[in-house]
Amino acid sequence: MAADALDRVLDALEAGDLDAAWHLGTQALQAAPDDASLWSACGIAARLADRPADAERCWRRALALQPDALATHHLASLLRAQGRDDAALDCYQAAADDGSADARCWLGLGVLCAASQRLADAETAYRHALALQPDDVAALTNLGLVLEQQRRLDEAEACQRRALALAPDLAELHNHLAGVLARRPDERHEAQAEWHYREALRLAPQDARHLSNLGALLYDLGRVQEAEQVLRTAVSQAPALASAQINLGHLLLSMGRLPEGFDHAARSYALLPPQAVVPGFPATPPPGAAQPWAGQALDGKRLLVWPEQGHGDQLQFCRYLQQVRAQHRPAHLTYASTPSLLGLMRSVACADAHIPLTDAPAALATHDFWVPLQNLPLFCGTRLGCIPADTPYLRPDPAGVARWAPRIPPAPLKVGLVWRGNPRHDNDAERSLPGLATLAPLWQVPGVAFVSLQKWAGEEEGHRPPPGQPLVHLGSAIADFGDTAAILAQLDLLISVDTAACHLAGALGRPCWVLLPAYRVDWRWLRGRDDTPWYPRMRLFRQGRRGDWAGVVDQVRQALGALRQQGLVGARGASGPAGWRAA
Repeated sequence: MAADALDRVLDALEAGDLDAAWHLGTQALQAAPDDASLWSACGIAARLADRPADAERCWRRALALQPDALATHHLASLLRAQGRDDAALDCYQAAADDGSADARCWLGLGVLCAASQRLADAETAYRHALALQPDDVAALTNLGLVLEQQRRLDEAEACQRRALALAPDLAELHNHLAGVLARRPDERHEAQAEWHYREALRLAPQDARHLSNLGALLYDLGRVQEAEQVLRTAVSQAPALASAQINLGHLLLSMGRLPEGFDHAARSYALLPPQAVVPGFPATPPPGAAQPWAGQALDGKRLLVWPEQGHGDQLQFCRYLQQVRAQHRPAHLTYASTPSLLGLMRSVACADAHIPLTDAPAALATHDFWVPLQNLPLFCGTRLGCIPADTPYLRPDPAGVARWAPRIPPAPLKVGLVWRGNPRHDNDAERSLPGLATLAPLWQVPGVAFVSLQKWAGEEEGHRPPPGQPLVHLGSAIADFGDTAAILAQLDLLISVDTAACHLAGALGRPCWVLLPAYRVDWRWLRGRDDTPWYPRMRLFRQGRRGDWAGVVDQVRQALGALRQQGLVGARGASGPAGWRAA
């Protein structure tokens, strides 16, 4: 009887008669309330009739009666369509735990784990999917993306090549393979990456994402004029594509065309929901909450500045609070900081209140406007020749300086070292040194005491430096950026890779030498310069070719030796030697 009823429901669904399917199904359930298949069929009828609550109720009842991969996938798909990804993940995970998951369920679980940065769980899920369906193109390419995020590039490339072999006419697969190849440090892979991006464009010429990615690659390879043309085409073709706007913005910023560059960056932020731009921003701001600020006069208004980028960006752009106060005259200016910066940021002039970032969502209700921190240079009219570069604009706590003073080694020249950045940074493989041993030539310079400020990644090397590289390791005892500032105030020089420490040194007005990669160098260091208008006492040492840290370190060794011979410490400014003092 129940089987006949199910057939009639399925026939009605096939005929597109959703009302009949629902009526027949619910009527049959009165006689067979424990038939999981009938409940699942009724869920399909309700979903197609745009009755999501009924659909969810039916599928949950079906799964309570009998675990089933198809019902699981239907329910999870419904939940995802409603933006309830956590509930969908729980649904897929239940199927994985009870053994009912099929390849499609494992794939869905992998996608949701990857979206929440549970990369190991995502990898496991994709591998389960492939064990059931070895030629599942989606599972292969998604596994490749997860492996790429883990920087397991050989495995990632193999997955993407296998997926592409199965579906050579899918533009998205060419795009994914190109992304892996672009990360490989040699010209052969770079050329292959360009070819695959162009092949993706040939197959899907209207997809501006491929244009944006090609433009970013050309920029990274130093073909700036060509990259600009490609990215302008992408922006023209898809003005609402945030990646194209930010890629073009960063290219223009790297060329010193700051107003246009910051404008495109601001457009990219405006294209994303606020919660995707600023950490902690509520998906639905409370009634009467602050509105996005677009640079208009703020007379009598309250402004909340919300950092949307990393620590380095916060340290670089907090200088603009003073300009916002002077140019736009807010009645009240509040600055939100990440916890490790909050104490130090209280030394910034012109903010009426400093609050932790976790308190910022609630503060929306008491402000008229909010603004991402990186939009401030645009709204303050910043050009290359008028960057506000008066340093220091941050100051260490005198009590902190006194607390750290006994741990600073006595020497004619005291040099801080940071050789690794955050490993989660997208370009960390290029910007960080392979290890402390890379800096070994610096120990040839006599009269220098080296102090490790290394925290997290690379910290163990600070504890146990290679033979012949003695140093005082303070990084493990650093609790926040206030501690780092107190240490830097007592050193003569910081030598650092491109990470937050160099921005802190610059903001404190301390001499700093920055080691920069040749590939995907950050926009703020401009192009071809060994100085920066952002920080007068900073000097840049650039790789001549990709991966050549030995050449960079040799330049630093020679420069360090010259300082010792001259009996001077400091860093070269934008217009020649500046800010030097006797040792």
